[in-house]
Amino acid sequence: MTRSPIPSGHDVVVLGGGVAGCVLAARLSEDPGRSVCLVEAGPDYGPGREQWPRKLLDARALPRDDVWERHTAFYRIRARVLGGSSCINGAWNTWGSLADHAEWARAGGDRWSARALEPYRREAVDRMGLRTAPDEELSAWASAALTAAGELGYPEVDMGTPGPPGHGRPLLNAVDGLRFNAAFAYLDPATRARPNLTILDHALVDRLVVRQGRVRGAQVVVDGERTTLVARTYVLACGTYGSPAVLLRSGIGPAAHLKEIGVGCETDLPGVGANLSDQPGVFVPLSPTPELNARLAAKEARGELYVSRMLVRAASEYCPDGAWDLHLLPTAGPPLFGRLPPGQYEAGISAFLMKPVSRGQVRLRSADPLEPPVIDPGFLTDPDGRDVAVLRSGLGKVADLAAALRPLAAPTDATPAHTLSDADLRGRVGTYWHPVGTCAVGPADDPRAVVDGQGTVHGVPNLRIADASVLPTVPAANTQLPVLAVAGMLADTLPA
Repeated sequence: MTRSPIPSGHDVVVLGGGVAGCVLAARLSEDPGRSVCLVEAGPDYGPGREQWPRKLLDARALPRDDVWERHTAFYRIRARVLGGSSCINGAWNTWGSLADHAEWARAGGDRWSARALEPYRREAVDRMGLRTAPDEELSAWASAALTAAGELGYPEVDMGTPGPPGHGRPLLNAVDGLRFNAAFAYLDPATRARPNLTILDHALVDRLVVRQGRVRGAQVVVDGERTTLVARTYVLACGTYGSPAVLLRSGIGPAAHLKEIGVGCETDLPGVGANLSDQPGVFVPLSPTPELNARLAAKEARGELYVSRMLVRAASEYCPDGAWDLHLLPTAGPPLFGRLPPGQYEAGISAFLMKPVSRGQVRLRSADPLEPPVIDPGFLTDPDGRDVAVLRSGLGKVADLAAALRPLAAPTDATPAHTLSDADLRGRVGTYWHPVGTCAVGPADDPRAVVDGQGTVHGVPNLRIADASVLPTVPAANTQLPVLAVAGMLADTLPA
């Protein structure tokens, strides 16, 4: 098929068609007088579900075909498809605490407060069709975990709003096992039909052309050919790993690192690629009883088995009053990695550190856009050891929850996880896949800050960033719903 000529001269070019990019393209193109081009490195499978690969529609799985790197380190997984991570994640949506939004407001101003973001949260819930996990999707394990959490003193809470620690069910962007991703929600047929919106897929963002403190063009590679897109305003939405990589290739970032990779420095911003924050966790395996295996097998035979449909938000002794810094996640079903014989399942409970102190970074090996970035997640590396202490506290709470679930599963390890050495805990760490912060919002005099409260890159007035990378701290939540809301808020700050 021959591709149509690539138009240029837009009012706004949105670089990155993930969760945030879909929101931005839809919101910005609502103004018929503003032309918008949405650029995505991966495929656009179209407006109808019948055109999409079955794997991407299956909300019971974590598909790994449309990603940037196959068979890579677990923390590096990122989507390469229109709709972004909403196409490959667990379709879970939760919201952070009031303490999270207080942190954000200190960095970005009042529009980052819980009250100011509330309309955007509600809009995202409506657009994504979010609903609480229904009773019929609860396995015997999930139902027992809900009961056990209540008996342990965790009150029932709404996971889609701020509130106290407690237990509950996440909000889902899926119905009857079918995933409803951000491309469906925001780029529906009516939106796609707007004459002022262009969607350019299979287009790799190379770099921005920056001269005299302004972006003069965005270089993208389409079908092996380099093309420069020109606009009045450029909005990066390439994600926590992709957005800093584009900035670095464009000469925006720490001057010393730019020199290392042979890129001339256009704007010296030390915060680019720094402040990486993700949510590490440790999985505690449990051995299912024959009864639990049988009940899970019956649920799977009916096509109704979901690995998890509940969680507990818990507070360690380090957590501010009224907030939480842990997620306890009971799971039971087919293993995430590897296989088990038919009729046997993996069960366990993970403790995830939701508010880590540790910070990692994103750097480049070279200015080649095909070269994957160097990602150091920095899990559990804070010098005072607070992250390990909070995680250990969470694993103690996991032990209590596991004891309450013992009629269905028993511990497989002789040594309780919360008594392991710091080194052993670090060796078992995994991730919740919620990286943020590599282009953080903050005032211009903060060396860690990359953008102001409206997402404008410091020193580059016609360049904005509006994705998870701008979050100054990770919320105590799954990040899809917060990113949807923040992208909507930042879209409203762009001038007409």
